[in-house]
Amino acid sequence: MCGFTGFIGDTEDASMVLERMMNKITHRGPDSSGNFVEGDAALGFRRLSIIDLDYGSQPLYNEDNSLVLIFNGEIYNFQEIREELVLKGHVFITNTDSEVIIHGYEEYGEKLVEKLRGMFAFVIWDRINLKLFSARDMFGIKPFYYAHMGGTLFFGSEIKSFLPHPHFNKVLNEEALKPYLTFQYSVLNETFFKGVYKLPAAHYMTYENGNIKIKRYWTPEFNPGAQPLEDMVEEIDHVVSESIHAHKISDVNVGSFLSSGVDSSYVASVLRPNKTFTVGFSDQNFSEIDNACELSDELGIENVKEVLNPDLCLDKLEDIQYMMDEPHSNPSIVPLYFLAELASHDVTVVLSGEGADELFGGYAEYNTNPTLKKYKKLPYWFRKPLGLIAKNLPEIRGKNFLIKGGLPVEEWFIGQAKIFPENEANSLLKTPYGNGPTVKEILKPCYDKVKHEDDLTKMQYMDLHHWLVDDILLKADKMSMAHSIELRVPFLDRNVAEIAGKVPTKYRVNDLDTKYAFRLAAARTLPRESANRKKIGFPVPIRNWIRIEKYYTKIKFYFMNSDAAKFFNQAQIMNLLNEHYEGKANNARKIWTVFMFLIWYEQYFSEKNSQDAEIIKSRQGNVIEFI
Repeated sequence: MCGFTGFIGDTEDASMVLERMMNKITHRGPDSSGNFVEGDAALGFRRLSIIDLDYGSQPLYNEDNSLVLIFNGEIYNFQEIREELVLKGHVFITNTDSEVIIHGYEEYGEKLVEKLRGMFAFVIWDRINLKLFSARDMFGIKPFYYAHMGGTLFFGSEIKSFLPHPHFNKVLNEEALKPYLTFQYSVLNETFFKGVYKLPAAHYMTYENGNIKIKRYWTPEFNPGAQPLEDMVEEIDHVVSESIHAHKISDVNVGSFLSSGVDSSYVASVLRPNKTFTVGFSDQNFSEIDNACELSDELGIENVKEVLNPDLCLDKLEDIQYMMDEPHSNPSIVPLYFLAELASHDVTVVLSGEGADELFGGYAEYNTNPTLKKYKKLPYWFRKPLGLIAKNLPEIRGKNFLIKGGLPVEEWFIGQAKIFPENEANSLLKTPYGNGPTVKEILKPCYDKVKHEDDLTKMQYMDLHHWLVDDILLKADKMSMAHSIELRVPFLDRNVAEIAGKVPTKYRVNDLDTKYAFRLAAARTLPRESANRKKIGFPVPIRNWIRIEKYYTKIKFYFMNSDAAKFFNQAQIMNLLNEHYEGKANNARKIWTVFMFLIWYEQYFSEKNSQDAEIIKSRQGNVIEFI
């Protein structure tokens, strides 16, 4: 829907500074802008018009103008909340979903967030009490960053919007690099910019008298029910269909991303948009276009497709990493960037299938193969020592089998990506960049909350709190907003989550399939072949690209430059690159992860390029208390 930025703090020429901050995120809202500047408070807004096109501009105010709102997202139950508030005497001046937030805060205070169904990040400034209230949606669909520097609180949809403020101190967070090399994304609450934090999903934040307080208002729960499978499938199909219809509310054209997987296929089959959108590569086994076209034809929908050019993909990596704010090495970000661009020519809103795997048990990693199941029947006293020994072995065949078969899930599962083993990441980095927290320290708070759950639930819980919010959803938001379109995810809905939490383990993952009950529900709408098709997940032929001389040469340039010398043992990263180029090993994901960091660093920190990058991109002592 939009983007916002702002600050609370005494700032010279505050209006001009705010305008420069807003210009950094014009791509999030090219249709209009608005601002509020009073005393120490400055709130800026860029709008992408979706609902109430003529009267939905922000900031918005309550009846006596004592509260000011800037908001990014969509509230899908806003009409229901609006009716409730009108009966209580509140006066509305627009038909937007945004306005229910400010009147809802008047009426319910901090409890408002528990009523909202949707995706959101917002800020409310209380002009009378000089208090800020802000919140982020329960899944973290919409980003929210904040920082407290030089007596000024910064907040916004993207970190880059903080850069023009004179109080903002741009410093690299040395502790973020080591975990990134393992997870492939920024996994810490403190970002790659020192002192800049992500407001966690399902949390709200208050700022008053210089103090920040952060509180969780929701947590996902898995409470399996005992209802018959057929009833459960019926319930899933009903709640998913209702959510998809709720998510299509809009005054602009709505389309759907479509891969070959069951999730996006399910969305498209219920939504029945005029157009679906698909991209792929010409390399064998790296395209989902044929399957997407086949389903679209069967549904009577036009499929808009594009075969991606690797030269163009490599040329756009700098733009992609700039738009992400932090380094991100999931290769699927590349086709997603171009998919959003493709869709932007025809629609302003797209629906997509993110979230079903985490809620309903869809990842292959969740499934235990028959051989491993048999191995786990051996005595634990026999398997555990072998698992401990395997942890210290080099990457050899059978290592993961022994680890998964002999050690608790907490000892080996970190999410859907594991690029560099922790010891290899340490050896790769120069001091002080190997000093970040350990993987175990990062994951322990999550695992502690589900210590009595089964292994499948533990993995889903971990993915919901890290992989989903900081990888899947972050890149979905940033890549869609880079092309000024809004991406909606109907599976990540509070009503859908409630039903997903009732599905027993045996109907999430079993010997027949992953996401078992969900697939049965999807089969009510989809052809059986589509409902049972295995996930591919935006495959990108990076391992092939790196073995092409011109792409190898580009990566080598980054690996051998002075920026790389600050962080990495260059002989070691060049060895990874050369081994792969010569076909001696498949180091593609490791190479790509280092490469993406260096591209990102060049965009934001490299002295030789920072001024030029800023010119190009301009176009387009504190108390923190967790409760």
